[in-house]
Amino acid sequence: MKKIIAILFFGTLFLGVACKKDYFHDTGVQKGVFDGSSLEFIHSRPDLFDSLSKVIKLAGMEEFIDKNPNSFFAAPDYTIQRSVNALNKFLYDNGKDTVVRLEQIHPDIWKSYLSLYIFNKVLFLKDVPQIDTLNMNVYPGQGFATVANQNMNLGVLYNDVKSSGSGGSQVVKYAGYRQLYISYINNLSDLQALGAMINAPVATSNIKTNNGVVHVLNLNKHNFGFDTFKFISSVYSKGLVN
Repeated sequence: MKKIIAILFFGTLFLGVACKKDYFHDTGVQKGVFDGSSLEFIHSRPDLFDSLSKVIKLAGMEEFIDKNPNSFFAAPDYTIQRSVNALNKFLYDNGKDTVVRLEQIHPDIWKSYLSLYIFNKVLFLKDVPQIDTLNMNVYPGQGFATVANQNMNLGVLYNDVKSSGSGGSQVVKYAGYRQLYISYINNLSDLQALGAMINAPVATSNIKTNNGVVHVLNLNKHNFGFDTFKFISSVYSKGLVN
């Protein structure tokens, strides 16, 4: 089968983000408490995480996410769809069979990339230093090792606020809402260099579970795996599972 799968089978449509606005309205910090593990929370929202649940199972990481203290940056299904669609375009252009089931991608690939989103320690927004992507020398965020010992950068972006007064409008730096970011590091020696980090903004942070915290990534501003070219190269090199 050599055709691009424009929209894969990923269960329910992922754009139902309006459901349960207490957790998923894109406002940054939430005071959500879920009575269950981080894995149970993911399973409780198939409208957003149906494919992510499958990836967790394929990666063999269900028990870890369910039992161990962790911080989990949850990638909505739409981010997985975009990466697989890009993979399928590459495979089609190179005369290869495309992916129609997540199981066709090797479990080692899923584990490797899923691990980028999971940390052994419980990190709420308050535990993460400030980041300013235009002033990394002063506000660089902080490097944290994932469960696979991959160094990722976490930072809280302090947005600016426009205020108006008798002297006209002015911008008050760092006085606005705070937004958590997770970043894949391409160039550790110069974080301000072009392409040094691939940033993924969090849509909703601080969903406390029985064994950790879940931060939900912005579904429109992230591709699963961070670097889509590397994800495609990894799958292609490993080969598909029949």
